[in-house]
Amino acid sequence: MARRNEERGDRRNREEERDSEIVEKLVHINRVAATVKGGRRFSFAALMVVGDQKGRVGFGHGKAREVPEAIRKATEEAKKSMIRVPLRESRTLHHDGNGRWGAGKVMVRAAPPGTGVIAGGPMRAVLETLGVQDVVGKSVGSSNPYNMVRATFEALKAQSSPRQVAAKRGKKVSDVIGRRADGASAQAPAADAEG
Repeated sequence: MARRNEERGDRRNREEERDSEIVEKLVHINRVAATVKGGRRFSFAALMVVGDQKGRVGFGHGKAREVPEAIRKATEEAKKSMIRVPLRESRTLHHDGNGRWGAGKVMVRAAPPGTGVIAGGPMRAVLETLGVQDVVGKSVGSSNPYNMVRATFEALKAQSSPRQVAAKRGKKVSDVIGRRADGASAQAPAADAEG
């Protein structure tokens, strides 16, 4: 019995430690009115993005009669729905990606050091909480924050590291990365020959 309580305590401490590292960002608050017999009843919907700035990020949506309660619900949901995104050198993405959700379309591109986070609104919140330091993002179509956040997540879910690609193909990481370097050097002389 004592050991079980001790294990619960350890688990709770680990969860608190993990929660203390998590960064929360409020993306959008929407006031919703429901018309009832006596008039209108207002409630609030909150969209939150959370991340540990080390490659994990999640989003959540919460509704309540009061703003703080809506934010709390959204934060809890966001923590449950966190995904892991592989980062290159812990600062940028491995490759370019596109995401789409409804009419919201986004494009994310890996960037060289010193670029910073070039993205607007909801996309910026997602990328900053993810822990990306150099990235270029562009949103086309719907500017609805819910669709933009979901489209950004679709683009991030499609990210894969050289290690993951090598594991899928049953090859070594050096073979996968080596091909990229060989391909670039093979294309360079062809371009010189044309000029």
